[in-house]
Amino acid sequence: MDIPDYSQLLGQFSSLGIALGIGLLVGSERGWHHRGHSEGGRVAGIRTFTLLALLGAVVAVVSTALVPQQAALICALVFIPLGLLLAAGYVQESRRDGDVSITTAVAAMATYWLGAMPAFELALPAAASAVLLALLLHLKETLHHWVQVLDRQELTGTLQFLVVSVVVLPLLPDQDFGPWGAINPWRLWWMVVLISGLSLLGYFAMRLVGPRRGILVTSLAGGLASSTAVTVSLSRLHQHDSQTRALTAGILVACSTMFSRVLVVIFVLKRDLLLPALLPLGSGMLMLLGMALWHLRHPQKGEVRQPTVSNPFQLLPALQFGVLLAVVMVAVEGLLAWFGEQGLYLLSIVTGVADVDPIVLSLAPKADAQLSSGLVLMCICLAAASNTVMKGVYCRILGGAKLGNRVLLPTIACAVLVIALAAAVTTLG
Repeated sequence: MDIPDYSQLLGQFSSLGIALGIGLLVGSERGWHHRGHSEGGRVAGIRTFTLLALLGAVVAVVSTALVPQQAALICALVFIPLGLLLAAGYVQESRRDGDVSITTAVAAMATYWLGAMPAFELALPAAASAVLLALLLHLKETLHHWVQVLDRQELTGTLQFLVVSVVVLPLLPDQDFGPWGAINPWRLWWMVVLISGLSLLGYFAMRLVGPRRGILVTSLAGGLASSTAVTVSLSRLHQHDSQTRALTAGILVACSTMFSRVLVVIFVLKRDLLLPALLPLGSGMLMLLGMALWHLRHPQKGEVRQPTVSNPFQLLPALQFGVLLAVVMVAVEGLLAWFGEQGLYLLSIVTGVADVDPIVLSLAPKADAQLSSGLVLMCICLAAASNTVMKGVYCRILGGAKLGNRVLLPTIACAVLVIALAAAVTTLG
């Protein structure tokens, strides 16, 4: 007597159970969305979606057990009349209601294949896809509203970012070129994509927050896109706005996000460097946030306008940043060869005045490989300190003495604290 293969049987029942859950999940969302329709007044509801997922699972389980080599073909052949049936139902419903949306019909077709996937050892992708499908279906109004408020510049910037990250990046060679082999086109452009992605994320976070959420939260989100842009914007607003304390708090919050952004980049590029970097960079961030909250303890009457950060992504600035990053990479290797560590310290201070990202991107991957982690940490902190002080200088020039002094003094104190703690960590480490 043959002993049944209980492991195979358990796998088959698991596939059916997962398909049942997928059908109930997607069907529940569609049923809720069409809850105002009468019974039989819609193409597919919770029962139909559940049956579609179970049908896909049954066909896949049976075909893989009997003819495993042709299982996918059998599933496709069964899907053809099913797709025609759903299409016929869609035509009838659109004629009756005048609704030409094919969302429910397409979701029903997708549910069939999601139900079949677990039998092909794709249970986790099927479950994840079902959750995403239900979420996309449920967020219909939100997504439509987002498309309506998205302007041409934002859409163009997003599409350009996708081009440089999804199309251009995979085509670049992953090998070293140039003096000292300092330029790796793939790694260079990947770093440009990383920084551009963080900026784009921060920009849309600021759009989602909106001006009604307050200057503090708006500056925090906008600072992720460009803390310098927020600083300049709020400094200029002070010429037409008397809300000195609120503007000071907003600028300090925006400046603090630079440190969190650097920590995120370090985490992505060199996680071993994150722990030693937390003390100096995290302390600088907390100090600026503390000063911002101190200024908000005595708010002034009136409303402060939202800081403006435009151009979430443009191809020309991305190329310019890539060129700057390439120059810094070559300069790092050249100064290290000619002047040793002292050359890197000077480069970090000078480059940090304009932008801290090139130093972080150039040096972080070299920690514990070509350079000591202490040297890399000190250079990153020097760049962050000079960049922070420069924002205070911008504020002093653009916003006047009343606002500028309230920002410049904390940024100088923050820079001193960051450098002192970095030196202590480097010495003790």
